[in-house]
Amino acid sequence: MRGYQLPDHDHQLHVALWIFSSTRTSRSCSLVYPMTDTRPTAILQRTPWIPPIAIAADGIYIDLVDGRRVIDAVGGAAVACLGGSHPKVIQAIKDQADKVSYVYNMQLSNQPAEELASNLIANSKGAFELCGFASGGSEAMESVIKLAIQLYKYFGDIGQAQRVNFIGRKLSFHGNTLGTLSLAYHPARRGPYKEHLDSKHFHHVSPAYAKRFQKPDETEEQYVERLRQELEDKFIALGPDTVIAFVAETVVGATTGVVAAPKGYFKAMKSVCDKYGALFILDEVMSGMGRMGTLHAWESLGDGVAPDIQAVAKGLGGGYASIGAILMSKRIASGIRDNSGFWKHGHTYQCQPLACAAALAVQKVIESENLLENIRAQGAYLEKLLQAGLQGPNAPAAPYVFDIRGAGGFWAVEFDFTEATKLNFKGSAFAMLVQARALNNGLLVMGMTGGSNLEGTKGDHIILAPAYNVTKEEIEKIATLFVQSVEEILLQYAA
Repeated sequence: MRGYQLPDHDHQLHVALWIFSSTRTSRSCSLVYPMTDTRPTAILQRTPWIPPIAIAADGIYIDLVDGRRVIDAVGGAAVACLGGSHPKVIQAIKDQADKVSYVYNMQLSNQPAEELASNLIANSKGAFELCGFASGGSEAMESVIKLAIQLYKYFGDIGQAQRVNFIGRKLSFHGNTLGTLSLAYHPARRGPYKEHLDSKHFHHVSPAYAKRFQKPDETEEQYVERLRQELEDKFIALGPDTVIAFVAETVVGATTGVVAAPKGYFKAMKSVCDKYGALFILDEVMSGMGRMGTLHAWESLGDGVAPDIQAVAKGLGGGYASIGAILMSKRIASGIRDNSGFWKHGHTYQCQPLACAAALAVQKVIESENLLENIRAQGAYLEKLLQAGLQGPNAPAAPYVFDIRGAGGFWAVEFDFTEATKLNFKGSAFAMLVQARALNNGLLVMGMTGGSNLEGTKGDHIILAPAYNVTKEEIEKIATLFVQSVEEILLQYAA
């Protein structure tokens, strides 16, 4: 590992590798994960270290093979919306395994898939009429791209076949397939594959990140208008009748860290799409299915503007199964029915019965236990504790906290050391150091870098995404351990 050469663009992995290579030689040894574990593994890991092994989970608690119990404050990657081992979900999976474990959906449908689809449509308040299933978020967004292409290809009889372009946003993330990496603009994740990405059909406009990119002399309304005009200018430059869709995350997740758009933004973006006959598509893989405290993030943080097509995934199955969904408005459903009549796309595990049974059980638990109301209340409490611990009058972190933002069960703290002169992280990223220290303190959080500028070279933010059924006492533990971890890193690296 010490001899492994990393591309310069992948700063986050560089940071992780720096931590790994320093474990035996510097003061960072007390911060890192148990990377010195020399146990054999046949897994090609995503990290330069061998991650600890989880052997059991109960609610927000995860037991590790080395005897430690840690609190999962981020749901893995904003996935585990019910935590681990919820008895109703486990029972639903067992019951379905006793019935039908697998059928191929080009030959047979299955009861849990039909029920889950009906549940999603029934709870959409009229926004959606049809849905399809995938095996996760990247696959769901890839499916969205193909569905949008199919719609216009088979609208050829009314002169729509010339639509070939997608417009996404910079500092966005839509998945790790080549198609979704082309649509998105996460500089580090695009970097290794840049030469193989499609720049002919995928184009980008500015992010809607007011705290970083709104001009000092702009009002919120003026900032939104500038972004609206930029999108319209992009339509015109490409040819208004060549654009298939504008695609955006309702709340940006991994790239910038829980960034919602300013008020009026999505209404303005949709107006451009409507003006030129393009689709308005939202990616709620991370922010949807209750994560923001409403079933769909656009209900609370998207001006209430429902999309033509939407992708969801993580909170759909809550980690109990690998599943995603593609939700389609009546307009889209009618377009398919009136033309091709079916979806020219699919995967082997589409509508997989066990996955659909698990997701249906998760959604029923969220509804029956009134968990959206709970996570709204607990999220507000978490925000209050983070503000007190990180931005209070005597908080050591206060000079470096750029923003605390979020809603429901999705929060981020962004740090900025631009003006710091007494801290030296020795080439590492603060967010990754805090993530490592937090694990040593018994807390799982998600540290991310590169979300503060368009080049992806600046920024430290840490995401918290507790389960929807988290308690007040557990929120207090999360806040206490997180603030402790931040302060320990600041103290250790102070000059």
